[in-house]
Amino acid sequence: MAFYLLIIYLLLINGYTFLLMGYDKQRAKRNRRRVPEKRLFLLSALGGAGGTGLGMKTWRHKTKHRSFTIGIPFLLALNILLVIGVIWLIGMNAKS
Repeated sequence: MAFYLLIIYLLLINGYTFLLMGYDKQRAKRNRRRVPEKRLFLLSALGGAGGTGLGMKTWRHKTKHRSFTIGIPFLLALNILLVIGVIWLIGMNAKS
């Protein structure tokens, strides 16, 4: 059960960050109020780095910002390590 909740959470947050990057790109094109970079990084750190990275590539957004070109891949690697750790813990608890 916990494994399925983790998968649903990751799908939702990555889908949201992907769409948020597209939304921010559209706002940038129209010179409108933008999504704060802090929010994009926070959501990426909370598991949405894959969606943010895919959004960067899909919409060619934030690709010239060094903080994003280095920070998002770093957060993606951290997200992957944390997911592996959580899956390991879930497996350990299931065996007990």
